[in-house]
Amino acid sequence: MARVGHLVRRKQREVERITRILRAFFDSSQVQAPEPGEIKRIILIGPYARRSWYEDSRTIDFSDYEFWIVVNHPLFTDERCWQRARDVIRGELGDRCAVDLEIYSKSDIRIAKAERDTFILDRIEAGITLYRESRDAPLGARDGRRVRP
Repeated sequence: MARVGHLVRRKQREVERITRILRAFFDSSQVQAPEPGEIKRIILIGPYARRSWYEDSRTIDFSDYEFWIVVNHPLFTDERCWQRARDVIRGELGDRCAVDLEIYSKSDIRIAKAERDTFILDRIEAGITLYRESRDAPLGARDGRRVRP
């Protein structure tokens, strides 16, 4: 995963795995919405994006992964749409790393731009886009099978 080439190989694999899990286990059927649910963007923010992450195996102290996910409709920010993905991440990665997810809708981002919300805009700009719907291929059947329930 060239976008996170600055990370050690194990961290690259974890980031890639988390991204695939988020894409595979996003469950838009948990809410009734006027349109099908889509992930528009997945962004890695925080210390792993800023190249300031730390890991101390002696004290078991480490940076959290911080993912921001942008969906096409505010209803898909509902926790029910993400519970399965969170469970799979927790099951696969366990205590090796903590994963924080923040879910925003496209309208949340538009409002942040209109209001010049520097908290949101600065993090998006400094973050690393791991997935963008308009750029990246959909998960194929082969990729979906590798993601274990």
